[in-house]
Amino acid sequence: QVQLVESGGGLVTAGGSLRLSCAASTRTFSNLNMGWFRQAPGKEREFVARITWSGGSTYYADSVKGRLAISRDNAKNTVYLQMNSLKPEDTAVYYCAASPPVAGYAGTSRSEYNYWGQGTQVTVSS
Repeated sequence: QVQLVESGGGLVTAGGSLRLSCAASTRTFSNLNMGWFRQAPGKEREFVARITWSGGSTYYADSVKGRLAISRDNAKNTVYLQMNSLKPEDTAVYYCAASPPVAGYAGTSRSEYNYWGQGTQVTVSS
C-alpha cells in the first residue's frame, strides 16, 4: 500500500511562488510514476504535471508550462511541484498521485493512477 502526503500549500498573492511536496510512505517510490492534479471548487479534477519513475521525462498541462516544474528526489521518497508566477486561476486543491510504471504511460488521466494523497490547498489572491 502506498500512502502519499502533500504539503506546502498556502495563500500567496498573484506572481508569488510556492513549492508543494508529496512524501510517499513506501520503499518502492523509485519505481512509481508520479503526477500532480488539481481541483478548483465546482470544477473537475485536472491534470497539472507528471514525472516518470527515473525522473527522465516530465510533461505539463499547457496552462502551467513555463511556470510550474515537477521534480523528484528518490532518496527522500518525495516529489515536488515548484510553482512560480502564480495566477488566481491556479487556486485549487492540489493532489499528488502515484502509479507503477507501465509501457505507454502518459500520466494525464486520473484513471492511470492507483494512489492519491489527501490534497493541499493553494490559494492565489489578486
